[in-house]
Amino acid sequence: MKLALLGYGKMGKTIERLALDRGHIIVFKSSSSLSEGNLEEADAAIEFSTPEAAVKNLKDCFQAKIPVVSGTTGWLDHYDEIIKLCEESNGSFIYASNFSVGVNLFFNLNEKLAKMMGTWKNYNVSISEIHHTQKKDAPSGTAISIAEGILKHSEKKEWKLNGTKEGEVSITAERINDVKGTHVVSYTSEIDTISIKHEAHNRNGFAIGAILAAEWLQTKTGIFTMKDVLGIG
Repeated sequence: MKLALLGYGKMGKTIERLALDRGHIIVFKSSSSLSEGNLEEADAAIEFSTPEAAVKNLKDCFQAKIPVVSGTTGWLDHYDEIIKLCEESNGSFIYASNFSVGVNLFFNLNEKLAKMMGTWKNYNVSISEIHHTQKKDAPSGTAISIAEGILKHSEKKEWKLNGTKEGEVSITAERINDVKGTHVVSYTSEIDTISIKHEAHNRNGFAIGAILAAEWLQTKTGIFTMKDVLGIG
């Protein structure tokens, strides 16, 4: 597969290394300071850039008829616009707040636990997340996805960063040097606490998941999720 990498920071370089190991070819890569190769040669694009660059990158892919998977967070105010453009151009698109296979299994487990806990009103649910200090958005897109999974199956009305109200799913976000990503969901009562946790040890899981998504998407048309890629949920 001929791949375009839109965003060539730490994640883009990890994706490049692992994609080459899988026999793929990088035909285009770009960042704020780099543009190398030809985007239109790509069979698929993987987009891990910045919130400021993501929307233009996605539009460029739709215009060039290139299937694109995006793991950039912080741009979702434009999500409806991007979906409309994808549909109008008969494009192919997967967005995920986290492409890690383990995290997507965790998303599924989170929803199943939320269903189970729905009838136990004495437990209050909360989410905590820790990432590296270079991460710009807080809470993380992964934490938001976890919260949305809980909201589907509970009487909570919304998630809130450092929320304190009864109808909120509270998310706490901490930034520590060189933490790849830790997410914990806790159900706490006066008697005990039930928790599930995902902890990333390195960036490889995110990168491999994005490559798997691009491999899966390259022959398809439409808007999909990692549940489709992994056949879960």
